[in-house]
Amino acid sequence: MFPIRDHNPSQKTPYVTYALIVVNVLVFVSYWDLFSNPRALNALFGAFAMTPAAITAGSDWHTLVTSMFMHGGLMHLAGNMLFLYIFGDNLEEELGHVRYLGFYLISGLLAALAHVLSSPFSTVPLVGASGAIAGVMGGYLLLFPKARVDVLFIFIIFFKIFPIPAWVMLGVWFGLQLFNGMGVDAQAGGVAYWAHAGGFIVGMVLLLPFWVNRGGPAFWRRTAGHPPHPEAQYRTVRTAIPRAGQRKNGATDAATPARSLTDIPRSGRPRR
Repeated sequence: MFPIRDHNPSQKTPYVTYALIVVNVLVFVSYWDLFSNPRALNALFGAFAMTPAAITAGSDWHTLVTSMFMHGGLMHLAGNMLFLYIFGDNLEEELGHVRYLGFYLISGLLAALAHVLSSPFSTVPLVGASGAIAGVMGGYLLLFPKARVDVLFIFIIFFKIFPIPAWVMLGVWFGLQLFNGMGVDAQAGGVAYWAHAGGFIVGMVLLLPFWVNRGGPAFWRRTAGHPPHPEAQYRTVRTAIPRAGQRKNGATDAATPARSLTDIPRSGRPRR
């Protein structure tokens, strides 16, 4: 189950969101060929990924920024960019380009530090924009809790798109980060759940003054908890996946199950 779009696309061009997506993709492409050379890839991550033990020792501070623009695989990149594309445009429209960029970078920095606090002596490198994007999601939840988000639900032989309120989707996502964070070894490789949870909280806290300045609960009443422009209308689709050799209602093309964008790496790979 993962989001594919919201119902309130921005009415202004989200230049910063697009630029961040382009930069992340270009950085990933620049070292794509190193995935076939583990030694060279480890050397690259050693120089630019964030290692908690190094930060705890007071070195490699630049990696708090550089690690935000690196990813551990294609699906890792695709999942992060999808979330940024869905939730970033409305926040950029509300904050303005420059303030939004600062918000994004600060969220990523503090999310990385949250991960350091959870495993201060870990030598597993951290890569990915997840912490910064979690900040965007936390800010989105604060400003637009009732915005509708289309979530693709996949269950064995069918998939269906459900429109649900942002507070449900984002609340469940945040709860899963806390639950999983408490259930895994923070020192091991895998998903950096505390970076995600930390970034989400940071995003909400950073935007609290902005929300209060806009009137707090009065802002929600004025906007009904949605971005302040009309909803786009989408068609909800449910598709069953026929068994092999079976046609349904004369259809000639059988739907195939989509792959999840969430990929948990094997132990020892960089956290993200």
